[in-house]
Amino acid sequence: MGSYGLTDEVRALRERMRKFIDGEVIPAEPELEREEHEPTARRDGTMARLKARAKEQGLWALGHPVEIGGQGVPFMHFVYLNEIIGRSHWGQAAVGSLSMQDSIMLHLFGTAEQKRRWLEPLVAGDLYPSVGLTEPEVAGSDPTLMQSSAVLEGGEWVIDAHKWFTSGANRAAFTTMFCKTEPDAPDRWSQFSAILVPTDAPGYEIVRVVPTMGHTGGGHCEIRLRGVRVPQENLLGKRGQGFFIAQKRLGPGRIFHCMRWLGQAQRAFELMCERANRRWAHGSLLAEKGEIQRFVAESAAEIQAARLMTLDAAMTMDQGSEARVEISLIKFWGARVLHDVIDRAIQVHGALGVTSDTPLERMYREARYARIYDGPDEVHRMVVARRLLKDPGSAPWA
Repeated sequence: MGSYGLTDEVRALRERMRKFIDGEVIPAEPELEREEHEPTARRDGTMARLKARAKEQGLWALGHPVEIGGQGVPFMHFVYLNEIIGRSHWGQAAVGSLSMQDSIMLHLFGTAEQKRRWLEPLVAGDLYPSVGLTEPEVAGSDPTLMQSSAVLEGGEWVIDAHKWFTSGANRAAFTTMFCKTEPDAPDRWSQFSAILVPTDAPGYEIVRVVPTMGHTGGGHCEIRLRGVRVPQENLLGKRGQGFFIAQKRLGPGRIFHCMRWLGQAQRAFELMCERANRRWAHGSLLAEKGEIQRFVAESAAEIQAARLMTLDAAMTMDQGSEARVEISLIKFWGARVLHDVIDRAIQVHGALGVTSDTPLERMYREARYARIYDGPDEVHRMVVARRLLKDPGSAPWA
């Protein structure tokens, strides 16, 4: 395993995290899956127990800054931990890292009152956040097309918006709404601001939890805000700074996504090998058949390539350098590897692989999302191609 600055201390922390995720979170997955479909009031029974266990074991909010109640694990070290956390779909929520990007966003741009009201309980895991970016009427890959608006009237923002895939809004305490507030700004990237909106504000409506890929428990919500009024002080950062704030949130998040995807791919790989080593068909174990051996070898190569690319991008960012090409490379390549490895694992499992008796069918559905959220593959390929056509010498290996 490439070290990339992986210390003995971080190795030990990874092992503790692996023991918790594999030993406690993964066995609880059937219960967590059932609770997703229950009313919100009853939903967090098993998760509350896991959160308490993570806190007991010193595994809670590891990557959050110390000054906001976290444990201050440095960026590069937390990248390694995300590889383990990602082995379970519920890993982030169980160890508190689900709120990390929103917590850091509030820490960097929030006022003292915003931090008091939202940040402290957010880090403690007592409430959930949500973010309103994507809109059904316009292409999410071009956020400057957003139609949501906020107008300042009498010391209040009056917000009209239609968003969807506002994930977790059905259980969140607030939504960070990205709206057009500066329509006359000459730069279209300076026309939008971020505003904190409580989900219980009058006029805030959760239209539905959008069914996705045959699943209704994912919490991907369609919301409407009709004349919602919040105090002027709910502005996050400065007017016209919305996209700057969003990029500060999304940049590290893409690396964390890719490391979590590696955790999912590695788990699928292990399940594939386990199945191949015990399933007998046509006179031999599946593990003895050349086609299955090709699945295993190609998956191992792809996982390792994606892993090293992700670590390289993380190190580039950690050193303060621009990592736009590196991040875009891993975003579309990592999503492809995630899909292909899980797909092969399902194939090795045969009919069992498409049932909910294994985690693979859910992993497969989640993998399909990866090619869309935080920028679709096509946009990231365009970023890479345009940059390298203009300056081939700026390639990561140059």
